[in-house]
Amino acid sequence: MSRVSDAAIGVDFGTTNTVLALEREGEAALVTYEHEGAPFAAFRSALSFYAPEHDPKARVVEAGPWAIDAYVEEPLETRFIQSFKSYAASALFTDTEILRRRFTFEDLLSAFLLKVKEHGGEAMDALPRRAIVGRPVTFVGNRPDTALALRRYETAFRRLGFEDVRYVPEPVAAAFFFAKRLEGDATVLVADFGGGTSDFSLVRFTREDGHIRSRALANAGVGLAGDAFDYRIIDHLVSPKLGKGSSYRAFDNILPVPNRYYAAFARWEQLALLRASKDMRDIRKLVRDAVEPEKIARLVELLDDNHGYRLYQSVSRLKEALSGAEEAVFSFKGGSVEIEGPVKRTSFERWIQPELAAIEGAVDEALKRANLAEAGVDRVFLTGGSSFVPAVRGIFERRFGTAKLESGAELVSIAAGLALMGAEPNLEDWSERAPSA
Repeated sequence: MSRVSDAAIGVDFGTTNTVLALEREGEAALVTYEHEGAPFAAFRSALSFYAPEHDPKARVVEAGPWAIDAYVEEPLETRFIQSFKSYAASALFTDTEILRRRFTFEDLLSAFLLKVKEHGGEAMDALPRRAIVGRPVTFVGNRPDTALALRRYETAFRRLGFEDVRYVPEPVAAAFFFAKRLEGDATVLVADFGGGTSDFSLVRFTREDGHIRSRALANAGVGLAGDAFDYRIIDHLVSPKLGKGSSYRAFDNILPVPNRYYAAFARWEQLALLRASKDMRDIRKLVRDAVEPEKIARLVELLDDNHGYRLYQSVSRLKEALSGAEEAVFSFKGGSVEIEGPVKRTSFERWIQPELAAIEGAVDEALKRANLAEAGVDRVFLTGGSSFVPAVRGIFERRFGTAKLESGAELVSIAAGLALMGAEPNLEDWSERAPSA
């Protein structure tokens, strides 16, 4: 593999999206892509595998929006995997079978990174020898094994030819990006909101001999963020229109429609699995027995015609609109299924109260571990998609004051910070290596 220099590439491998940046002469240049004529930098962390009809023994692999295209077109013939970062630290996950081949986590990550490189075009033709990779403060899952996760990362990145792979907590990388703006020493709280996790780091920044130095004071995190917000919208706004909370007749009894049919809406790709499950037969039968059959009929059509991804696009548009307005219109149309109506921001904020409370609890824990009060924090940096949600931002405005808050480059600050960090002469102070087995 040819080399561009001893510069570094920053890799923010996220649960929902992955962002890459290359360090060039002291600046971070984002790697961009194009899909259906639209440029983007946040590459969806998703994979698809399918066998072409002309060669059923072969495997076609795609990633990002191209993986979603393949799945939406042939959901029952395509193995679709997203949010696989969630399994990185799980010793219980050893491998999964895809089209008669076993794939370890390392295999999945390698396949994903290869497709990211391919779709990156010329910017990714010649890679530096050094990769600075973001890692969560706390990996998700039951009893996560951080050392295992980093060893798995190491295997995948070295397969791409990287010779020097370093790991940096994602909030610290975002903090480094923002710290370039600091004019003096400061104690900083970094709040990083991803798709699956919300991480909080308290870092003390100082300037010595023209270089930025840091000292980690405390970390805390919680395994929920933007994906949980999406599900709350689905659960309160959409699922009741599809029969949740309604009833059906069983002989002389009136019984509630099982809530388990709607649990699959937590992740849109699970809806195709529901369609292929034994529950689907019972759902079809409910159209005849339901007290409100039109609602169950909508559910059947949505599942049969694979409208899950389109539904979640509508949810994302609503969430984005409510970040800038007190009220917005939710609008979804798939076949004959139409769900539309105004939604107040106050309603959305009421739905996500459990998540907001968990986020605030993690902030409390970070301050407690650092033995700091709010007054001891000089600046607060917000990054990640959910930092746009006014109720999330409101937590930090209320506790630290608006004047202390910094934002901007919310979706790309981690990757940019990682890339810039790779050029630091004191990189060892910022990063770690994967532990030996």
